[in-house]
Amino acid sequence: MTIRISKPTTPGRRHYQTVDYRELSKEKPLKALVVHIQKHSGRNSAGRITVRHRGGGHKQQYRMVELGQKFLNFGGIVEALEYDPGRTAFIARVLFSNGMRSYILAPEGLHAGDRIETGEKVSIKVGNRMRLKYIPVGTLIHAIELRPGAKGILARSAGSYATVMANEGAYTLLKMPSGETRKVSSEGFTSIGQVSNGEHRIAKIGKAGRMRHHGVRPTVRGSVMNPRDHPYGGGEGRTTRGTRKPKDKWGNITGGHRTRKRHNWSQKFIVSRRPPNTKKKK
Repeated sequence: MTIRISKPTTPGRRHYQTVDYRELSKEKPLKALVVHIQKHSGRNSAGRITVRHRGGGHKQQYRMVELGQKFLNFGGIVEALEYDPGRTAFIARVLFSNGMRSYILAPEGLHAGDRIETGEKVSIKVGNRMRLKYIPVGTLIHAIELRPGAKGILARSAGSYATVMANEGAYTLLKMPSGETRKVSSEGFTSIGQVSNGEHRIAKIGKAGRMRHHGVRPTVRGSVMNPRDHPYGGGEGRTTRGTRKPKDKWGNITGGHRTRKRHNWSQKFIVSRRPPNTKKKK
C-alpha cells in the first residue's frame, strides 16, 4: 500500500493524506460475520461522561475476525482483502476447505487467491498459523497467544510484528513491537508475517473532521481553562503551568514515574523492559 496525497484545493485538503485503498475489495462485508455494537460515547448508564473526548463518529459494523484456531487442520483460499473500520489493519476474507468463510487479520504480502493453512506444524508462509515451538529464529509473527488457547492478543495493529529470538523448551523468547523482550508459552499459536497497512502511522490526518468521523471529540488545553477546572488554569494571557510536575485535570501526576504494577503476575516473563523514549525535543 502507498500514501495518497490530496491536491490543496481547499485548506482542509492541503495536508490531507490517506492510505491507498484501491487494492481492497469494494464488496459489502458478509452479513454472517458482521454484528452491530451500540455506541456509548464515553458515557455510563447514568449518562455521565466517564471517558472524555468521545462521541459522535460514523456508524460502524463490527467484523468478527477469527484470532484463534477455529479452523485447525483446514486450508483456505483468500477471496478478498477488505477494509475494517474498527481496526487499523486490513482483514482478509477466507474460504476454508470445510466450506465455511471467516475473516482473519491480513498480513503484509497476502493477496486474493493465496492459499493459507492452520495446523500444529505447517510451512513457514505468510498467513499461515501454527505453534510457536516450530517457528525458526528470526521469523516475523503477529496475533500471538499469550497463553495457549487464549486467542491472538499480541501484535495485532497495523504494521505490528514480533520477532522470534530463541526457542527455550517450554517458552519462546520474543522481541515485541515496543522493544520489550519477553517469554511466551511455546505451545501457543501465532500467525506468520507482519500485519498489513504499515503506512497507516505516517498518513497525516489533515483536518479535524476526520477525527470526528472516528468518534474523537476536541481536546481543550488545560492552560486556557479556569483555575477551578484545571491545575494549569488561570493567569493573565499565556502563562506557564505553575506546577513542578505535569498533572492531569484532577491533579494527579502524569509523568516521571512507572505505572505498571510492581507485582504483576506476568512480571516473571519479561526478560528486558522496553527501552526508554530517547527522542530529543526540538
